[in-house]
Amino acid sequence: MERAQERTAGSPAERPEAPEMDLELRVHGVGGTTPEKMLDDPRTVRITGDDTAAVFRRAEDVDAESRPGHHRGRPVPEAYVWCNLTSGDASRALWLLLLPFMVVNLAHWMRPAAQDRPRTVRFYGLLVRLAGLTLTVLLVAAACEVALDLAAWQCAGVTACAGRHTWLRFLSPAGSDGGWWSAPGRRFALAALVPTALTGLLWYLSHRTWSAYESTRPLAHHPEPGHTSLASPGFWYGRRLVARLRAAHTAAGLLTVAAAVHAPAAAFDRRPGGAAVLDTSGRLLTGALIAAALTTVWVVCRRGRSEHLLDQELDRHLVRRLPLGALALLVLVVVYAGWARPGWRSGGRLAGDTTFGGLVLAQGVLVIVLAVVAHDLHRRLPDRRAAMRGLGGPAVALLACALGGVISGGVAQRVSDWLDGTGTSIAGPPVLLTWQASVIPPVLTVLLAAVAWLSWRTCRLSRVERAAVDLGHPGEPQDMARSRRIARVRAMAALTDRSPLVVTVLCAATLVLGAGALVGALGTGKTPDTAADRTYALVHGAAQTSQALGSWLVGLGFVLFVTWGRRAYKDASARRTIGILWDVGTFWPRAAHPFAPPCYAERAVPDLTWRMVTWTRRTGGRLVISGHSQGSVLAAAAAWQLTPAVRKRVALLTYGSPLERLYGRWFPAHFGPAELGSLHREVACWRNLYRLTDPIGGPVRIPDGDGPEVDHPPLKDPLAYGRAPGHPLPAPILGHSDYQADPAFAEERRRLLARLRPELPGQQPEPDG
Repeated sequence: MERAQERTAGSPAERPEAPEMDLELRVHGVGGTTPEKMLDDPRTVRITGDDTAAVFRRAEDVDAESRPGHHRGRPVPEAYVWCNLTSGDASRALWLLLLPFMVVNLAHWMRPAAQDRPRTVRFYGLLVRLAGLTLTVLLVAAACEVALDLAAWQCAGVTACAGRHTWLRFLSPAGSDGGWWSAPGRRFALAALVPTALTGLLWYLSHRTWSAYESTRPLAHHPEPGHTSLASPGFWYGRRLVARLRAAHTAAGLLTVAAAVHAPAAAFDRRPGGAAVLDTSGRLLTGALIAAALTTVWVVCRRGRSEHLLDQELDRHLVRRLPLGALALLVLVVVYAGWARPGWRSGGRLAGDTTFGGLVLAQGVLVIVLAVVAHDLHRRLPDRRAAMRGLGGPAVALLACALGGVISGGVAQRVSDWLDGTGTSIAGPPVLLTWQASVIPPVLTVLLAAVAWLSWRTCRLSRVERAAVDLGHPGEPQDMARSRRIARVRAMAALTDRSPLVVTVLCAATLVLGAGALVGALGTGKTPDTAADRTYALVHGAAQTSQALGSWLVGLGFVLFVTWGRRAYKDASARRTIGILWDVGTFWPRAAHPFAPPCYAERAVPDLTWRMVTWTRRTGGRLVISGHSQGSVLAAAAAWQLTPAVRKRVALLTYGSPLERLYGRWFPAHFGPAELGSLHREVACWRNLYRLTDPIGGPVRIPDGDGPEVDHPPLKDPLAYGRAPGHPLPAPILGHSDYQADPAFAEERRRLLARLRPELPGQQPEPDG
């Protein structure tokens, strides 16, 4: 890439050029690419932007505005490159650990479309925010389980366990001859540094990524009544909500650590004969912790997003004082727990089952209520294309909670196995975590059954498609292997439309088996194999096998998780793969969880909007924004942010687009039929290209009678069935890539430009083919 000095193509002070120049602003899709490939030229120049995201032109087109006649009849191509927003930095591999937060944040945006139901919509958002809060508490509680319970309480309190780990001997009463740090409360105080540091790290990452990615202010414009929220001025600038949620979740993490340190000490002080001063101090701290927890929940419930106006104010006192107050309370609890308590000895487990059981129960109730609210919204404004009949949001929230539980249980189980080499010296993690691990094999069995059924349906569809492929190439010699290959790709691409079924089966199995695990753990207080010890041999064998296999799978999954993150840190190709996941998952702003990976669209959408508005105002020209895959979603979001006058001078060309196939089905409130139909009416013109072999892109299905047709008939793929003079070698099956290689792409772009300028002599709008 040619790294010339940044330069803008003209200046606002210059005289507007004659409106004879057209611009094509290209936006790449998932995974990213290079400006050289997007512009099909080895010499490119960055004309605006930075190393994170920028607009490029060919070197010969940098001063195109000064000579518009030179480009008459063809648009000047520009490339907006945004891949570094998601997959450029090696440290972003660590975002894998934030996956549950990202998933629950998606649930916020998956609500069904609603009409005149603002209170229900606000209640839906509140439920998702509360579910996100439980995930923060769960993650910090898992860190407390590892540091306080397994390491400081159990292992350091057992001579055999502490003897195997020299770094724990100074905490062991036997290993240190009753040293100062060997008292349980002081061990807790020292171990509390681990979950406290984790909470601080999450706060730092959230604050730093906001400054780096989401602090770009959108172009100011007035809200348009009756439009989708994506057109609101403040949709891509959630500074106030993210700051408030960050303060609340940081406080929740610190209060979780404080409660974990405080509970064992307070329980010891309440015993008969305990010190009255410590008992009174413990009760006062208990009241303070409850009051701080209620305040934190109130802050989360207080208010959702403010999208109709650009919200630039901050609740500065709350944002600063809430975390600092929680930190001060934690310091007081640490001092209280570290006070001398003669006769206090560690043994057994801490009350982890009550903590984790309460979290699981709260998450289950939140998900069920969320499902009731989502069903009510969907029933009032049905959308037959909506995934899972409007229950996609509750389903994804359930999966986020399950994923958080698996990660928490996996960490605790692996650390327990590492500390307890013999498997007999310490009690291990809470029983509930063992039950949760034990339900993983049945859930995977149900999921494998669903996959097997889908595979069978795909084979049947492949046979049907084979006949369609042969009919689509009449007069050509049949090639069975070629037809079979094309049919198989088409059938595999159709699996995307069946993803709601897989999610439904997975969620149903997770909900039923998770509820069974909660009842079994709290009802018996024993591990599954111990609880089934006196039952039938078949039942006992199944429980024993499921428990052993589940523990192994949790450990393997956690190890693979960490290994993948380490590999992504070192390997650029693996880092790009992880970046693809974030391209899809982090399109949406952080509305439910402030510790989710940052939203790249809060930088990309304002970039595109500013570029389109400033260029059209300065030159008086017309513009085609051309988006592939995820780039088409960014293009549509940017078009919604334009003023009506500018929007009418912009044409939209999308290809391989998931706008309806994925976003319209899973996010119906924002990309549903009404919203896409509105966008079609308000831009100058829109054309969408797709292939039957594309697993991501598809038609946008604008309702009939809503203006000129948007969807082009499915493009041929491959371009040639057999060998031909134009294709002497076998043409590849392109699927989701290389749409520009199809002659229909250039033709549709030419038609869009013609429809943009029907007033020019010799250019009349052409009918859509």
